[in-house]
Amino acid sequence: MKSRTQVAIVGAGPAGLTLALLLHQAGIESIVLESRSRSYVENRVRAGVLEHGTVELLCSMGAGERLRREGLKHGGIALRFDGKDHRIDFEDLTSGKSVTVYGQQEVVKDLITALSSAGVPIAFEAPAIALGDLDGEHVTVRYRDAGGAEHTIEAGYIAGCDGFHGICRDAIPPGALTVYEHGYPFGWLGILAQSPPVSEELIYTNHERGFALVSMRSPTITRLYLQCPAGEELAAWPDDRFWTELRLRLDSDCGGPDVVTGPILQKGITPMRGFVAEPMRHGRLFLAGDAAHIVPPTGAKGMNLAIADVRVLARAFEAHYFKNDSSGLDSYSDTCLRRVWNTQRFSSWMTRMLHRFDGHAPFERRVQLAELRYVASSRPASQTLAENYVGLPFA
Repeated sequence: MKSRTQVAIVGAGPAGLTLALLLHQAGIESIVLESRSRSYVENRVRAGVLEHGTVELLCSMGAGERLRREGLKHGGIALRFDGKDHRIDFEDLTSGKSVTVYGQQEVVKDLITALSSAGVPIAFEAPAIALGDLDGEHVTVRYRDAGGAEHTIEAGYIAGCDGFHGICRDAIPPGALTVYEHGYPFGWLGILAQSPPVSEELIYTNHERGFALVSMRSPTITRLYLQCPAGEELAAWPDDRFWTELRLRLDSDCGGPDVVTGPILQKGITPMRGFVAEPMRHGRLFLAGDAAHIVPPTGAKGMNLAIADVRVLARAFEAHYFKNDSSGLDSYSDTCLRRVWNTQRFSSWMTRMLHRFDGHAPFERRVQLAELRYVASSRPASQTLAENYVGLPFA
């Protein structure tokens, strides 16, 4: 069976769903293909910190009612080092801006609800298996439905929002992309626990034993991370060891934040890497989000960066279809990559400043601590961190 649409969107993560809703509101037809089930994507726990601009965009699209009601607004974060917390006051440093803690899976649920109400088609359990005619007048996406039958969509354009392991980036011919990547010699061991948050705001900890991050998802669910060696096995971290190590890195028994333990609902290890594929367009295929770039999670930028991509892309499609102006499509990659590399810079800086590296000489350790002290004590340095963390203006 063959069908037609103006934009075929591969992937029902925050980027693909946001793009579909923006296009619908602009009067542009699209269809979303997702390889997983609706239940899977709505319950997949990922990022949880939304930039100020991301919140404003979701609310302006009509997908922010629950976000406004249930999201946890944070006016700052704490950098913990030298055995003390040093607060970075976002609202003071950025003229009132803040971030909101609201899980990625909740964003996905809200977007799917909005799209379903609008009648925008989303095909779940429908993996894209081949892209064709990327340089032609119309592109094709072949996919397999939940029953195993194959279908083909003919579209004006394809938006590849299918993540790092999706098929869209791999559909670009060899040699057409330049890949830049950097791996870190550690990962994040993360847990989701049924316990009250350690703090009302996030705490980023630089400790002699390694990095720790205190976050939350609700007043009763906490999200916690520990730096661990790259390639570490989960079996090496039974629950008791995690809680003990967290208390050590927070100095909980020496006046630091107290930790209330609880049942661990989820546990996993996230590798730390930076990745960028350039350009983010090939013919009629546009890459967005993790299909084009990965950032270390230290700066809380992954989902925000993906949504920033598709905001640029939606405006470019609108100008193309209604004003016969394709300049936005032509400049899409360059426009997005400026933000991508700024975000890589910030995330890399946060990662290097907060983590312990194997072979750190005493000199390097002293420099790292001096950097933290400068950021915490200098208003211009604190302002730089705050401006980047709450989110730079959209392009």
